[in-house]
Amino acid sequence: MNRLIVLLSTSLLAAACGSAQTPVPATPATTPAAPTPGTPIPATPIPTIPNETASPAPTLAPPPPSPSLPPTPLPTIGPEINLVTHDSFAATASVIKDFERQTGTTLNVLKGGDAGTMVNEAILTKSDPLGDVLYGVDNTFLSRALDAGIFEPYISPASANVPATFKLDPQDRVTPIDYGDVCVVYDVKAVGSNGGPAAPQTINDLTNPAYNSKLVVENPATSSPGLAFMLATIARFGESGAYTWLDYWRDLRANGVLVESDWNSAYYNDFSAGGGNGDRNLVVSYATDPAADVYFSGSSRATPGVQFLDDGCFRQEEFAAVLAGGKNPAGAEAWIDFMASPEFQSDIPLNMFVLPVNPDAQLPDLFTKYQSQATSPLTMDPATIAANRDQWIQQWTDTVLH
Repeated sequence: MNRLIVLLSTSLLAAACGSAQTPVPATPATTPAAPTPGTPIPATPIPTIPNETASPAPTLAPPPPSPSLPPTPLPTIGPEINLVTHDSFAATASVIKDFERQTGTTLNVLKGGDAGTMVNEAILTKSDPLGDVLYGVDNTFLSRALDAGIFEPYISPASANVPATFKLDPQDRVTPIDYGDVCVVYDVKAVGSNGGPAAPQTINDLTNPAYNSKLVVENPATSSPGLAFMLATIARFGESGAYTWLDYWRDLRANGVLVESDWNSAYYNDFSAGGGNGDRNLVVSYATDPAADVYFSGSSRATPGVQFLDDGCFRQEEFAAVLAGGKNPAGAEAWIDFMASPEFQSDIPLNMFVLPVNPDAQLPDLFTKYQSQATSPLTMDPATIAANRDQWIQQWTDTVLH
């Protein structure tokens, strides 16, 4: 019994000191030989003590809980959203109110003239933006705005179904909203009837004496439709050869073309079918004008009083974007989402008389009854426009205005 106690004490002492021991295989019970003095006694397995209960494993204290992180706050839409846009922006009041109800905000619309003027002003005020979001920059002025760095990237989930052909910026700084074709539009009461000249068949015809002092255009330096029409002439006639785009403009100048700074002045002041006292029977405007003319007549006439020349038209696209440095970027994104939604997209045609890019939008019957798109609109790569726009505008200015 004493040896058992000694062996047990020795073994427990070794375990407490952490020494590793190799168990000795069990052998038949024999009388052990006397150990040689000075020789270590081999370890002997500890026998099981009857009725002895094993000690329970120590219970480890649970680790202290990790400090909980506060949830990431959602972007706060401020009480006001300032929209910088062109003079042609329009929307149904109830649609705007619906957006304000959904977001709990007030939309302030800040109109800044024609699209070209608006973009130039946005660039000049980039260090202190006039608003939070901009709508109305088109593909003719797009590269100027992008190069100036006035927009923040944003991908609207509402534009997921928009065809890729409308998404012109690979960095997603602008969201496509609508499109339309810039064309020459004529007053059907003065052209093609009542003893007036026959309706032109191509833009080449506009240099004929029959249309002397009949055409009004917009300045491409300040007006997006003016720039679009200038680009159409470059795409049509080219920069070299026997007859160039500058030759065409020289002929238009010789034929009494009138230049206005913006579309509103050209259409409402100078165009004979624009509601004012204008005496110009042809104007650079949009292919949707026949549908607009019937709409604003209150259905008092079954046929439009204006028609567009289905030749030399230029496809124009308009975009919305978050203004860099704006005070309410979350509000800007919310407005872009709304503009790209089917609700607002369906409201576009009968307010701004351009076509929605969202295929889920509802197009009014008026736009299908009357042709609202050019058959083969001209286009130009934005990079080409960016590389040459300023030079072309200067050439145009020297040729037409000086």
